[in-house]
Amino acid sequence: MNFHRIFALVLRYSFLYSRSVPRIIEMFFWPVMELLVWGMLTQYLQTGPYKVPGFIKFLLGATIFWDILYRSQQGTTNSFLEDIWARNLLNVFVAPVRVSEFIVATYCVSFVKILITVTGLSTMAAVCYHFNVLSMGFALIPLFLNLLVMGWAVGMMTTAMIMRWGQASETLAWGIPFLIQPFCAAFYPVESMPAWIRPISLAIPATHVFEGMRAVLAGQGLSWQCVLWAAGLNVIYLVAAALFFRFMYGQARKQGLLAKLGTQ
Repeated sequence: MNFHRIFALVLRYSFLYSRSVPRIIEMFFWPVMELLVWGMLTQYLQTGPYKVPGFIKFLLGATIFWDILYRSQQGTTNSFLEDIWARNLLNVFVAPVRVSEFIVATYCVSFVKILITVTGLSTMAAVCYHFNVLSMGFALIPLFLNLLVMGWAVGMMTTAMIMRWGQASETLAWGIPFLIQPFCAAFYPVESMPAWIRPISLAIPATHVFEGMRAVLAGQGLSWQCVLWAAGLNVIYLVAAALFFRFMYGQARKQGLLAKLGTQ
């Protein structure tokens, strides 16, 4: 693996954002809108007739954590889509760039985007709703990393599907994360789900991260059981995603689909 080639790809994707105001706005627009909506809703629930004390920190924490997962997946898949939209895909794969180097470069880009977006959201939550995500302390690191890795695995799978089935499947880049959302216990605990959904939910790494987040915010401390379950499942997801990507990439090369994607 050549780190100079990885750096060159990261630099190429970074230039897209440094020279495009719409792309920079897109990084913040939807996360900010979600935070505003859920923040105002929870403020109403705390001060209105329902009087649900302390609820805001759980919902705002879930909103920020969900964005880590979503942006991790988006950063990986959108880097691939940028090459399709710019008709640059053939140039990337004709160059002496390995697929592994391309994937690592998209991971680096998604990591930087997440740091920028989450920093903005955390600042906004602290200013507008007096919720400081850094109050979670050390627990924030393993929970963040597990969401990051799951997002990478999902992003690799959506990229592979687009590579195999073409631009007609681009909606998968935005649809698949929201297909996962109802089952990963982002905004509610596993106990509140129907019994038949719980086994599905517990098989998703993000579920254990969100459960661990709620435990920390409730003052119960970091649950290493949640962290280890999430990490173990993430290893399985990442390996499965890599094998799936390798298979789809092989099929795309065999059928000449990369050339079609690069010229559409």
